[in-house]
Amino acid sequence: MQLGINLGYWGAGMDADNLAVAQEADRLGYAVCWAAEAYGSDAATVLSWVAAQTERIDVGSAIFQIPARQPAMTAMTAATLDSLSGGRFRLGLGVSGPQVSEGWYGVKFDKPLARTREYVEIVRKAMTRERLSYEGRHWTLPLPGGPGKPIKLTVHPQREHIPLYIAAIGPKNLEQTGEIADGALLIFPSAEHLEDTTIKHLRAGREKAGKTLDGFDVCPTLPLAVGDDKDVATLADTFRPYTALYVGGMGSPKQNFYNQLAQRMGYEREAAEIQGKYLSGDKQGAAAAVPHDLIDKTTLLGSVDRIADRMKAYAAAGVTTLSLAPAGFTLDERLASLRAGTEALERAGLA
Repeated sequence: MQLGINLGYWGAGMDADNLAVAQEADRLGYAVCWAAEAYGSDAATVLSWVAAQTERIDVGSAIFQIPARQPAMTAMTAATLDSLSGGRFRLGLGVSGPQVSEGWYGVKFDKPLARTREYVEIVRKAMTRERLSYEGRHWTLPLPGGPGKPIKLTVHPQREHIPLYIAAIGPKNLEQTGEIADGALLIFPSAEHLEDTTIKHLRAGREKAGKTLDGFDVCPTLPLAVGDDKDVATLADTFRPYTALYVGGMGSPKQNFYNQLAQRMGYEREAAEIQGKYLSGDKQGAAAAVPHDLIDKTTLLGSVDRIADRMKAYAAAGVTTLSLAPAGFTLDERLASLRAGTEALERAGLA
């Protein structure tokens, strides 16, 4: 199992620290550095900045938002980043959610699976540098009856095949991801529940494509807080607002993928309470309603030995790249967490 680092969103006042974290991860031999986007910093600019100031670590979008870009533009960006980074780019895609897609990008959130499939097909075809033509339900290239003609990408990616990941949570999306992608980007993964909530669906998709999970990258992001085992409850409290935001606030009462995941993990009543309080404006109450067990199962908390044991569990469950989001009030604390992650991987015998 390899380690990655997830910088999350840029522009929150810690940009210099984030770069230092990426550089330390590069020095320590981490496999990949991911950056996110929603309606603030864009991931492509951040990844260019990080790639220019690192040497070995891959840089990946987690995610490029599908409603934000036409697929041909994403192919251009991926090819450019791969060329500029010397073949170190990983392309992560996701459909976002209805609030962001429709509220920020003005793109109707409908048929997300079909749109994703077509999007991936166009991106991959464009990056082969064939002349681009496509007839689908959501995209037709060139547009019929006009002056457009099939054009091919002029940029040469460093590699013939750029790894493509999809952020997936729901069973149908996971199955399609297994079928059409090279990896899956996951959030709130519990090693104890991973087979039932995730792996079996990815496996079904791979089987549809006549493949196995061999070579497929299962890549969850886990928050990391290092400390004494007797302080695990306090460490978990650090992530209460984070968990409440996603389970309670990332979506509507009818459509919150993270809330649905928590329900599939056995927290039906708690997920409903968190969401009800969060959407009513009681964010503190929502955070207080998050069960300690849910946080502990979806983060890495405690001593290096405890974290090593959890890493073993994730590896046994099928995780191939474990991306860490190190907590810390200072840069030194975050860098220390990175080093602890490397030490835990070695103690687990997974390095």
